[in-house]
Amino acid sequence: MVSIEDVYHVSRLAKLMITEEEAEKFRKEFEEILSYFDILDEISEDVHPTFNVLSISNVFREDAEKDGLSQSEALLNSPRKEEGYFLGPKVVE
Repeated sequence: MVSIEDVYHVSRLAKLMITEEEAEKFRKEFEEILSYFDILDEISEDVHPTFNVLSISNVFREDAEKDGLSQSEALLNSPRKEEGYFLGPKVVE
């Protein structure tokens, strides 16, 4: 069971200010979310784990190496470039 104090504790950790009505709403939502974990706890452990329930083999393309763009081709449509490099906006002033 989730208490109101637990909700306020989580809100303080998240640096959120919540009202009493919101705290009660979140308490109910947290309880509902945690109830799903109870359902997961009931799952039998003797089930073989599967990646895909369908018997489809790998349908992806072959991972083959191929040539990419040359440096000049990559820079061709760049609005800002200098000495063979892309120029981006200044991040730190």
